[in-house]
Amino acid sequence: MMQQRLFPGLCLATLLLAGCAAGPGGPIYVPAEKAPPPPQTDTSEPQTPSASERQEREQRQAEEPESPRRAPSYQDSSEDMSPAAQSLVNRADALLAQGEARAAIGQLERAQRISPRSGKIYFKLAAAYRSTGDLGRAEQFALKGLSLSGSNTGLQRTGWMLLADIRRAAGNVAGAEKAEARAAAL
Repeated sequence: MMQQRLFPGLCLATLLLAGCAAGPGGPIYVPAEKAPPPPQTDTSEPQTPSASERQEREQRQAEEPESPRRAPSYQDSSEDMSPAAQSLVNRADALLAQGEARAAIGQLERAQRISPRSGKIYFKLAAAYRSTGDLGRAEQFALKGLSLSGSNTGLQRTGWMLLADIRRAAGNVAGAEKAEARAAAL
């Protein structure tokens, strides 16, 4: 009697588990088959452009004025902060002045999400992390800020001096001197 009650439930459980074991789309394993042959190309004669094709190409090159080629630049100048990001930076400055470095970092991270290409925000983040003693993150944010400072020499000088302070606090005197030399060269 007990077996008659358990048998339908057992069958149902077995079917459900079997359905879960074989997912949709069939098996994952695909047996190796013979690969199709590569397309055949005629390599008996090397293809050289005809005289008329060469003349056309030379004529097109002569007609196109050569534009001066600039060296590729990551960024010419640092992005300006949006007003919302500037407001968050101002709040963070006030929090840092009160000694609330963790709260300031939260505000600066929000500002960074709003204006991710602004080098100033990264320098502020570096200074905030430096005040908490997290010198590794401080150095990374300073380097990121330098990469985004573009050709703004004032911003670059600020970044190099900040990096020198961070490195000196970490005990990297040689790195600090190199950063100060870079700042002085600007």
